[in-house]
Amino acid sequence: MRLVEAIAEMLGFGPNVTVIEQLIASLLGATLIGIFCLIHMAIAGPWAKRKVNAAFVDRIAVNRVGPFGLLVIVSDIVRLISKELIIPDDVDRPAWDLAPVLLFFSACVGFAVVPMGTIAGITIQLADPETGIVFLFAISSLASLALVIAGYSSNNKYSFLGGMRAVAQNIAYEIPLVVTAASVVLYIGTLRVSEVVAFQTRPLVDVLGVQIPSWFAFVNPFAFALFMVASLAEIGRNPFDTPEAPQEVIAGYQTEYSSVYFVFLYGSEFLHIFLGGAIITTLFLGGPNGPWLPGFVWFLLKIWSVFLFTQWARTAIPRVRIDQLIEIGWKGLLVLSFANFLLTAILIPILGV
Repeated sequence: MRLVEAIAEMLGFGPNVTVIEQLIASLLGATLIGIFCLIHMAIAGPWAKRKVNAAFVDRIAVNRVGPFGLLVIVSDIVRLISKELIIPDDVDRPAWDLAPVLLFFSACVGFAVVPMGTIAGITIQLADPETGIVFLFAISSLASLALVIAGYSSNNKYSFLGGMRAVAQNIAYEIPLVVTAASVVLYIGTLRVSEVVAFQTRPLVDVLGVQIPSWFAFVNPFAFALFMVASLAEIGRNPFDTPEAPQEVIAGYQTEYSSVYFVFLYGSEFLHIFLGGAIITTLFLGGPNGPWLPGFVWFLLKIWSVFLFTQWARTAIPRVRIDQLIEIGWKGLLVLSFANFLLTAILIPILGV
């Protein structure tokens, strides 16, 4: 039973659900997904990022406010929201207001079609459209638009440069990302997210009595590596965080934002990491599938593993210059992604998939 159907049943709606009842159940389901996103955003930004980065470079992170420094989440949220919202002169006010909301919206709505496993027999997935993969990439690409709007509307040359960098970066890496994902769709033969996950439950090989599932990371590790690198650029993590490079453009597109607007921009960056992790999990890591543990637990473990990988990259790999970034995208990943797509198309009839 899917989430919306379970909510409708718990509310006592009959088998013939009216439009209003369907709307109420959908809104409640969307609220639960939104709470899931806000919890991850709150944990990752103020606390997990600091703790993980400190562990990687062997130093002490937040440890004074609450046990293990956990209450820094509350203190940071209160501190940032209570600050004055400073509005610079001559900003394009409607666009300036829209950018933080759009960035959060693009990350949060993407989770609506991601299957997160089951809890008490309820499938945690708000919707499962036939073109779910297309929807995922379309909605996540709105983040690029938000960064451009923030940079352009801020009336600040550093913000504008950050926005232009974001455009150049996302165009250069969005194409390899989509082409690599298309190789998965070509192999599996569907755009429906639930069917992509279900396909990966099939056994691939049997090693010493242990069945290895058909996760696409096992089927085509080259595509998995390409997608991981392109995802780092898409979510703006090191070594591809040039749109907000503090040593070069202060903070790029978010330079002029403060208070609650900064919270939305800063927190949405981490939410996009988890959305990227959810897409990687769905396409390459079998979604919420895994042995012994419940599916929802596996889903959380996988997206947090992607988060840990991005933080390792942040501490271990130096930022590339903007010209190097564009060259890697257009001359490297683009060529390799099309080569991977062509190779997949050739091997499918040979392997009889």
